[in-house]
Formats: sequence, C-alpha cells, structure tokens
Amino acid sequence: MTAPDSPLALTHAHPGAPFTVTFDGRRLPALPGQTVAAVLWSAGIVSWRTTRGDGAPRGVFCGIGVCYDCLVTVDGRPNQRACLLPATPGAAIRTQEGTGHDDDRTGD
Repeated sequence: MTAPDSPLALTHAHPGAPFTVTFDGRRLPALPGQTVAAVLWSAGIVSWRTTRGDGAPRGVFCGIGVCYDCLVTVDGRPNQRACLLPATPGAAIRTQEGTGHDDDRTGD
C-alpha cells in the first residue's frame, strides 16, 4: 500500500514489479525506471566512488551526467554514470575506486 502523500500516490504512478540489484554484495530493492543512483540513494547510500589521488568519497553531484562524480562499476564495466544508467534486475553494482581499472591507482 502506498502512503497517500507519497510521490507514487500523488502522480498516480503504477511502476512495474520491484526487483533486486546488489551493491558491494548487499541486496537492494529497485523499481523499473529507477537509475542506479536513485536505487543507491533510496537505500541511504550517498557515496559509491573514490577519487584517484586521495581516495575522497563521491556520489551524485550534478545528477545529469555532466560531472562524472557518480561513476560506479556495473556488471564488471567501470565508469558507468549512476545518475543516467537505469537499474536492471540482478545488476551487480560495485564501488568504483579511482579509474575503476586495477592498473591505475595514481593521479587525479
């Protein structure tokens, strides 16, 4: 049941059946149409990347795919923009460290 003042109720939205994705091995619920960033935010996760140089945490900054702060590794593919990428059933999402490639751990 959807709360009367929830965004789904207010818009009369009827999303498809929920599914799960994993983030660093943790199962998370997702709805069709949600981006990876929306799924992570909904689970209270606000940082899922570290910078190359000093390992500073990053998450969504611009939310429109311009800044590249929200990069994640999805199904083994690094550098996926979480704010643009639709979540798919069973997707394996991982925190991205640096460039997302094992051979580059320097510079930023």
